[in-house]
Amino acid sequence: MVATSIDPNLHRAVLFGMDGVLTDTARLHSAAWKGLFDQYLAERAPNPAEDHRPFTDDDYRHHVHGKPRVDGVLDFLRSRGIWLSRGDADDEPGEETAHGLGKLKDAHFSAALDAQGVEVFADAISLVESLHQHGIETAVVSASRNCARVLERAGIGHLFGVRVDGLVAAGLELSGKPDPSLFLEAARRLGAPPSRTAVVEDAEAGVAAARAGGFALVVGIDRTGLPSSLVDAGADVVVSTLADVTVAASGQRRLSEVPDGLERWDEITTRLRGRRPVLLLDFDGTLAPIRKDPTKVSLPVPTRTALQDLVHRCPVAVISGRDLSDVRCRVRVEGIWYAGSHGFELVGPSGEPVAQQAGEAALPALDVAEQRLSAELEPVTGALVDRKRFALAAHYRNVPPDEVDRVIAVVRQVGAELAGLRVAHGRKVVELLPDIDWNKGRALRWLLERSG
Repeated sequence: MVATSIDPNLHRAVLFGMDGVLTDTARLHSAAWKGLFDQYLAERAPNPAEDHRPFTDDDYRHHVHGKPRVDGVLDFLRSRGIWLSRGDADDEPGEETAHGLGKLKDAHFSAALDAQGVEVFADAISLVESLHQHGIETAVVSASRNCARVLERAGIGHLFGVRVDGLVAAGLELSGKPDPSLFLEAARRLGAPPSRTAVVEDAEAGVAAARAGGFALVVGIDRTGLPSSLVDAGADVVVSTLADVTVAASGQRRLSEVPDGLERWDEITTRLRGRRPVLLLDFDGTLAPIRKDPTKVSLPVPTRTALQDLVHRCPVAVISGRDLSDVRCRVRVEGIWYAGSHGFELVGPSGEPVAQQAGEAALPALDVAEQRLSAELEPVTGALVDRKRFALAAHYRNVPPDEVDRVIAVVRQVGAELAGLRVAHGRKVVELLPDIDWNKGRALRWLLERSG
């Protein structure tokens, strides 16, 4: 069983797709599309360059589900070698344009909705209610122009503070999924940045849109039991039921909740009595103050003096996201352990370096990512792309607040498209690292084992 958790400490809002996520109307949409396309293909004159086989469930998932209906018409027919005019919004239902066929499909769906009604997924409603109990806001995001009608028939419209659907998209001229505009508009209306917002989707187009929008967590829901391509589309996790999605605090504490070490010094010394401590230190923000330009950071002289004294009393290590050579040059204290590039490069007091060979395989992907990020973030005021040997960092400390989510989205998109990389977040920075089981925490344990 695959499960995941939405954390009130990290997520302020959750955006839900509707058809197939909250309601069983995906089944009605699929049947309406099939009725439309099967008749159209059967009546179309044979052509050896075209595929006129009946519409399938795979066609629904890959070409139309989650998209605006006009885009769905065009994408499916192109997959069959048929190129149709887009037409315009005034086309009559059934006219041989994307708008005309889309309107005919909508008529099929409306008839099915009136005849069969709406079934609500109980697991989805339980999750929404749990989110509300934890103070997390919710919105529904759908390409359907029937969204409000479906929610009303289902009796669940009151559960969502915001609705962004096909009608809203048309009024604001927003692009449909897989473009992230609908999700970004919903997050804006909730007052929650994408970096603090989760998305729950069952459509490939919806998952791709959420990933492109830089959302903090993308949960794919696959109720079919068939092999899913939602991970390939960008989902962080795929579940078969929303009962596997819990709402629970991670236990992470805000910095303001951590006791002041100087005020609790007596307690600390009592715990250390009779033990041999090991001092593990970060560099930026711990040993040295954070600067707007990370290349201008230097270690204060009193701090260096204190480190030189501590080396003779206990093992000391500096663990940094900076390159090993960079952090050693800035600290310049002999006899301590250093871990650079998030632990991918290490060196002990003897000066002999140790590198994680598995990270070498990601270097070509990091080279490509560096070129892409440099080009795509060049227009963003204050964005800084910083290449290290085993990491690529995009700093947004000096980026205007309304552009921060754009920086995060670009990095996540590049990371999703290049094999062998993963995304990591730090203080005002988002990074691409080799996608292997190694990080600062693993490096810390490695250092503890070798420091005795």
